[in-house]
Amino acid sequence: MNRRFAAVLALLGLIAYGLLLRGAFADEHLDADHDRALRLREAGDIVPLESILRKARKLQAGTIIEVELEEEHKRVLYEVDMLDPQGVVWELEFDARTGEEVRRGKED
Repeated sequence: MNRRFAAVLALLGLIAYGLLLRGAFADEHLDADHDRALRLREAGDIVPLESILRKARKLQAGTIIEVELEEEHKRVLYEVDMLDPQGVVWELEFDARTGEEVRRGKED
């Protein structure tokens, strides 16, 4: 096996290893987010996601493409991204404690 071929194989191996590590850390992050949301929901600190999704669908036509639970200025928010029939992405934010709409606008 020549040196160039061995170097290419080694580089491909390192890239594959890096991608595997990246995926493992992403899964840990998702698990932590899920656990946090579950704890908040079970404690009654946030409204169920199902009720937020119903509200989002009533406010904005389209397909839900992403949902996040995030903290902003000591406030817990559900952020719902929707793709409307014209291909425009809308971002809707709801107070996770009350379920009230906070903001709605087109994604930049």
